[in-house]
Amino acid sequence: MSLPIVSDDVFAEVVSALRTAGCVFAEDEAALLLAAAPDSLSLVGMVERRCSGLPLEHVLGWAEFCGLRLAVAPGVFVPRRRTEFLVHEAVALVHGSAAPGPTVVVDLCCGSGAVGAVLGSMLSDVELHAADIDPDAVRCAAGNLAPVGGTVHRGDLYAALPRHLLGRVDVLVANAPYVPTEEIGLLPSEARDHEPLVALDGGRDGLAIHRRVAEQAPAWLAPGGRLLVETSEHQAPGTAEAFGRSGLCVEIAVCAELYATVVVGTMPA
Repeated sequence: MSLPIVSDDVFAEVVSALRTAGCVFAEDEAALLLAAAPDSLSLVGMVERRCSGLPLEHVLGWAEFCGLRLAVAPGVFVPRRRTEFLVHEAVALVHGSAAPGPTVVVDLCCGSGAVGAVLGSMLSDVELHAADIDPDAVRCAAGNLAPVGGTVHRGDLYAALPRHLLGRVDVLVANAPYVPTEEIGLLPSEARDHEPLVALDGGRDGLAIHRRVAEQAPAWLAPGGRLLVETSEHQAPGTAEAFGRSGLCVEIAVCAELYATVVVGTMPA
């Protein structure tokens, strides 16, 4: 494929290549690739990488999430649109609280830092922290959180966080992995072949990480603080049960439009 850049013929050929490769939204993707490619040679390479199965966001180097354009590096989990519901629920809870002083927010299992970056942009007077076990994710998140003054830590769940946050976290969000191990092979190739397994595999029933997050949450949450975890509709009761065992008051929020489910646990005041 050797093309002059930006013409109807070029657009049509890119669309055809993407459609042949199985890209459902070939026209939309072609427009994005054409806009991003600085020259014909770069366009050829980008189209070839996309047709080979690399996620569009990894080809472009960014993903749109809650209206923000956020960097997404190869090998880093791509934020899904359904996770925007997790953000909106967290924002609504903060706006509904009359607590004085800065709101302490932690984005656990942060991946690219998308959730934390949007929360930092939507909330005022925030002390923002994020954490992930994967070094590539931490590097990516650090760039995305820098504009909103967030700090990113590397480590396994709460072990990554500074101890001065104990008992101070007002909002703890976690888009932790929740795909059952045996179902990883059923995921689209874009996910299973190009995103880190640690960001997908939730153990035998998909809830292993949710249980760990819930078990330790009370030590980190402030009185009245909230833990919000994205899960699936059929897994929500199991996630809620884990929250309840930790002494949290539990609610389940559902967004039919985004096919999204969030379990919310509140630390007793």
